[in-house]
Amino acid sequence: MRIALGSDHAGFALKEHVKATLTAGGHHVTDVGPESPESVDYPGYAHAAAALVAGGEAQFGVLACGSGVGVSIVANKVAGVRAVNAHDADEAAMSRRHNDANVVTLSGARLDDAKADHIVAAFLAASFEGGRHARRVDQIGELEASG
Repeated sequence: MRIALGSDHAGFALKEHVKATLTAGGHHVTDVGPESPESVDYPGYAHAAAALVAGGEAQFGVLACGSGVGVSIVANKVAGVRAVNAHDADEAAMSRRHNDANVVTLSGARLDDAKADHIVAAFLAASFEGGRHARRVDQIGELEASG
């Protein structure tokens, strides 16, 4: 899979771990930054990764910041992106199955590497169920298009 990654300084170490895990798993990873744990603002990085997903250059995105919330807010501002701030593997998988989420965001402050690995693996392994859920995702798209 093609996966876009981004973070801020608080999510940098987790992003680097996820990048190594995904690369070892054979995924093509595009890391939009940052390149060091120096203090940075997350909006630009989150937007860059989300834009790759929305534009079809990446199938999924993984973002990290201190809480996972800030990068989730930014990603959800990009048309066509449905980001979830997942706290566990079940939540990540459910967001794929029911909401067709295409970006998962992680808390660099609250998740250890192993838990992040489980969340990302569950997110990538799950598939959108369609059916009644497709109708709801379509409604989200309509709201997004209406501004």
